[in-house]
Amino acid sequence: MPENTNGGADIGFVERAVGERKEIDVAQDVAVLPDPELVERARRRRFTAAYKLRILRDADACSKPGEIGALLRREGLYSSLLTEWRRQRERGSLAALDRPRGRPKADPREAQIAALQRRLERAESDLEKARRVIEVQGNVSALLGDLLEPRGAQGSTER
Repeated sequence: MPENTNGGADIGFVERAVGERKEIDVAQDVAVLPDPELVERARRRRFTAAYKLRILRDADACSKPGEIGALLRREGLYSSLLTEWRRQRERGSLAALDRPRGRPKADPREAQIAALQRRLERAESDLEKARRVIEVQGNVSALLGDLLEPRGAQGSTER
């Protein structure tokens, strides 16, 4: 084998079943294994209602022996999923699965209505304050008019 540039050790590759390569050190003939502490956590697959209905339509269209098996292998599914999805379809629960999970989205009109109501309350509050100020100014003006009016002028008009 040709010598490698990384320290002079020969490193080869071993083909695996799916075409993956596993690096091995040919000089020591020991496989380099990934760190077992960093195992990727498995996640449960979730299928949308549209996907389930599409697969059920494809499965119902299969007429020759082996076509359903080929469909399941191609999609990576189990036959028990088909059985469960058919029951869901018969009960009509696939339509319910199409709804998004969690809290429903807030209607933007409701937020706009709430903002307009707050704005209206602020405007009405400001208007009430302005009315009080105008009333006080009117009272002050009347008092000042009475105080500044000469008393002699009132007395001379009465004679």
